[in-house]
Amino acid sequence: MRLRQHTDADPDRDPVALVHAALDAGITMVDTADAYQNEELVGRAIRRRRNEVVLAGKFGLVWQDGIAGNFRVRADPAYVRQAAEASLRRLGVDVIDLYYLHHRSEAVPIEDTVAAMAELVDKGVVRALGLSNVTADDLRRAHAVHPITALQERWSLFERDVERGLLPAATDLGVTIVAHSPTDHGSLHRVPDAGPALDEIARAHDATPGQVALAWVHHRTEVHDVTVVPLPGTTNVRHLRINAAARDIRLTDEQLHQLNALVMSC
Repeated sequence: MRLRQHTDADPDRDPVALVHAALDAGITMVDTADAYQNEELVGRAIRRRRNEVVLAGKFGLVWQDGIAGNFRVRADPAYVRQAAEASLRRLGVDVIDLYYLHHRSEAVPIEDTVAAMAELVDKGVVRALGLSNVTADDLRRAHAVHPITALQERWSLFERDVERGLLPAATDLGVTIVAHSPTDHGSLHRVPDAGPALDEIARAHDATPGQVALAWVHHRTEVHDVTVVPLPGTTNVRHLRINAAARDIRLTDEQLHQLNALVMSC
């Protein structure tokens, strides 16, 4: 989301080098959106290695007045086709592997939106469909029109709203959950009393608190019997490698209990 072309000479922050380092580390999903305003950059970064990438894109958020956070949602069928064509052009690709509706619409029935998205699959310009910022009812109604492959929602140690309604629906339908912001944007210690417990577990694994939080999200696959793909964001190679190393952390049952108890007490 924050990937930008940097003007400084720091190779650690070069966006193309960053994406290539991710691929070298075995990370295959590259996630963007038209609202992130970096599709041209992402397209350039993956161009020589397109066959190694699961390319995910999103549509539906239309910025207004150039003000961050000020957007409206468009999900009408005509806009679905328009947005997809524009993203394909900016990315410089023939097909988007996973195409999300970025946010539910209050004005357009989700069945109409997904039917238009399904036409993109039929045309061969999109391979699979996803949803983001929706309700469990939205997910079930959408899935009845066309299979939904992935659901992208915020899920982290301290942000667990997805578990209340969306998780059971995703599990029932066999939908993968892509967990964005799995380290709470680096603000884990904002939760009272979280620091000492996280630090203790991190020391036991010679890891950072952020890596422990990311490992906790990795463990959701086993805990909830649903495929969970953590989606941490980074803008430098050093941080990318730290994130990638978190997948090798195996939290014990006792440590998982400690972390869950910490959340319950917050």
